Amino acid sequence: MRFIAVSLAILLSTTANAAPQAKAPAILADAQAPKGKLPDTATPNAYRLDFTILPEADRFSGHDEIDITLNRPERSLYMHGRDLTVTSAVAIIGGKRIPAKWTQVDKTGTARLDFPQTLAAGPLTLKFVYSAPFGDSASGMFHVKVDDKWYSWTQFESIDARAAYPGFDEPGFKTPFTVSVTTHPGLVVVGNAPEVSVAKAAGGLEKHQLAPTRPLPTYLVAIDTGPFVHETGVIPPDAERSTPMPYGAVATQAQKDKMGYVMAETPRIISLLENYFGESFPFPKLDQIGTPIMPGAMENAGADTYGDGIIFLPPGATTGDKQAFGMVVAHELSHQWFGDLVTPAWWDDIWLNESFANWMGYRIGNEWRPELNIGVGALDESFSAMNTDALVVGRPIHQPITENGQIDSAFDSITYGKGGQVVAMIAAYLGDEKFKQGVRLHLRRHAYGNATSEQFFQSIADAAQDPKVLAAFKSFVGQQGVPLVDVRRDGSKLVVTQSRYAFLGSNPPPLSWTIPFCIRAAGPKSCSLLDQKVTTIDVPGPGALVPNVGGTGYYRFNLEPSDWQALIASSAQLPPGEALATTDSLWASFRAGRAPASWLVYEARAMAGNPSAAASVDPGERLSGLHTLGLIGASSEPAYRFLIASIYGSRLAAIGFDPRFGAHASDTPDRQKLRQQLVGLMAFDAHDAGVRAKLKAAAEAYLAGDKQALDPSFLGSGFGVVAEDGGLPAAKQLVEQALSTEDSGVRQQMLGAAASGGHANVANYLFGFSDKRLRSFDRLELIGVLASVPETRELTANWILANYDKLASGNGIFITSRLPGMFNSQCGAAEADRVERELGPKIMKANVGLLEFRRMLERVRNCGVLKQAKGAEIAAALTAR
Repeated sequence: MRFIAVSLAILLSTTANAAPQAKAPAILADAQAPKGKLPDTATPNAYRLDFTILPEADRFSGHDEIDITLNRPERSLYMHGRDLTVTSAVAIIGGKRIPAKWTQVDKTGTARLDFPQTLAAGPLTLKFVYSAPFGDSASGMFHVKVDDKWYSWTQFESIDARAAYPGFDEPGFKTPFTVSVTTHPGLVVVGNAPEVSVAKAAGGLEKHQLAPTRPLPTYLVAIDTGPFVHETGVIPPDAERSTPMPYGAVATQAQKDKMGYVMAETPRIISLLENYFGESFPFPKLDQIGTPIMPGAMENAGADTYGDGIIFLPPGATTGDKQAFGMVVAHELSHQWFGDLVTPAWWDDIWLNESFANWMGYRIGNEWRPELNIGVGALDESFSAMNTDALVVGRPIHQPITENGQIDSAFDSITYGKGGQVVAMIAAYLGDEKFKQGVRLHLRRHAYGNATSEQFFQSIADAAQDPKVLAAFKSFVGQQGVPLVDVRRDGSKLVVTQSRYAFLGSNPPPLSWTIPFCIRAAGPKSCSLLDQKVTTIDVPGPGALVPNVGGTGYYRFNLEPSDWQALIASSAQLPPGEALATTDSLWASFRAGRAPASWLVYEARAMAGNPSAAASVDPGERLSGLHTLGLIGASSEPAYRFLIASIYGSRLAAIGFDPRFGAHASDTPDRQKLRQQLVGLMAFDAHDAGVRAKLKAAAEAYLAGDKQALDPSFLGSGFGVVAEDGGLPAAKQLVEQALSTEDSGVRQQMLGAAASGGHANVANYLFGFSDKRLRSFDRLELIGVLASVPETRELTANWILANYDKLASGNGIFITSRLPGMFNSQCGAAEADRVERELGPKIMKANVGLLEFRRMLERVRNCGVLKQAKGAEIAAALTAR
């Protein structure tokens, strides 16, 4: 999983004795240089990387040797290296040294190696001596000061390995890597393979030698160095693995007391994955590594890396924290087989890597702790992806990638949310056992190698002996868009018509799919493969029609008014997946101009009685989204608050609310999460005085030093009330306490709350705030929240537009490509026109983030259309009794 975040640049200070900053090497344009995949001039066979890493310094250095096969005689060779200062480059052929000239030829890190004469085809070794700067965000080789100690980590996906060493930075090249690191005595070095020796080195340093790895692509290499705490253990043998497996957790000193959960729970998840894949863990050891500035996780072979808050859980961790742990850890560990053992041949197939792992994350997470209901999150993610996929501007899951600047656009909700749901839909259609056999066949066919989407499709079809599955898979993978399945009664039959879903005012080109469609009523489900525009099926029995059984289908549905009313009336009895699918399709119907706003209120009241936490509050949180976007005007504010209180106040009263630490620890996880969500709606949407007073008192006691006063479930809500009521002094207190702690959960909640109060003077204070302890991830939290809060939205938009060049500079393709998403909370054509006018020329010139920019503009314009067409109707619905 490539972490998904927008990070705004803030440079961390370096130590006083750090080496002077070297000037960035010049980039000399080369019109002949490849913009994407390298020519097939050379094939790497093995790497030997020898680093000197002093985490407190500005730069690190390396000796890099690459055994390659030159596929034809050449005098120049294209490869990769970004912002490297290369002081020596030579080719060794038959013991003869041939000097070479290194030149970086574009900003994405394509480089050219020029030789004084034409080299003959055949084997040779390239040797480089170089240095490079540490990054301060989770990209390339980066370093962070935690308390008074410096640490370094790597994050190489997608094309950031080239910022750490010269190489052939493409997923299609898989070779062994032999890595060594020279550093200060006593520091811990962790990589993909086990450490085999530590020896004294010049200058009083120590050299750590790691064993050669199994074949890996460049983006899965990991090198972490620092005064880490490294706990180790052994996972006992199981049915798929005859020998014990070494595993461990790696943390900064600040997290050393929170390593128990990941150490205790990792063996169970590994065993579940080995059972599913039918094969032992494919690498000789596993370390689970935390870092404070990574907002997601990364599946480095044998050395997964996570944001601290994902794997280092404190006592009393929330249900949401545990759900995130289970899903993300299962996702990353499933990559060890699907992605690391078998790797995409090129970035246009990365969707398969991530889509499959997303599905597995929820599937295995559910097996690991069924009481946490982790699987429901997959549906939330897929329905959210539909809102992106329904835009006219977009891309299919499987998208041709011809330029480096396009690569990181593949790591979006289409890959994760849509792709994961499409995998789930096909697996449900085939049946679990047939699909699993196809996956196992795929891994056996391509172990320690590369594979394409077509090869995966073929393995699934071969195992299932059902060629029709290929048509269904390809129809969803090869084209963008969301199917709309319209269900109408015709006597004892149902007429099912498929079309392409479109938002109100939008007119995308028509498309068709092969859709695995299941519907039920009071009896068993009926399933069909919809491969025609219109299909006639039998009515599945008496009672309310429930399309999308289980919620696993990647489509939206529409019903006749009487069937909608019957389905809404049964909302409280629907299973979670079907309840979420019902809410999504109803809201989609409203946003398409079909369903009236009054149905949204009717469904929110009915669904509030559903026992599932996720399902019962989903309609209310969607209403809250309308409020945040400004579709509920100031004149309707009292009615809106009354409505939310009338729906959710009694539900909260029935289950009780005490903000003290552990007060509700004996409740089920779902009940705990429901309470957390209800408290948020009552405090900030209903603006309930009693709930707010209780939260505020507890949060103020917590900030004064009583850490038992406020449970982790209510940190965000409690600090949020303090920020709203307390203005600038409260925001300053929250920021100061946030920067004084290395508890990632508390730090994030405090910073988010500080920016959430809706005060212009707080926004201006935070825009200019500078502190050595503030990290890029922290800055993201502040600016992102300010951009989404109605009262500070315009002020923040103005600030981003005025500072965009500075924000985009030096942040890399992945971060820069997501900056336009900061404007997603704008609403209206005028707002979109302004952003397009002021920011568009810069985006077009840089050719980075163009897809996200165009999506953002369409979202903002669609919001304006909905507001104009439905604003009065929404206001009327809020006051109807």
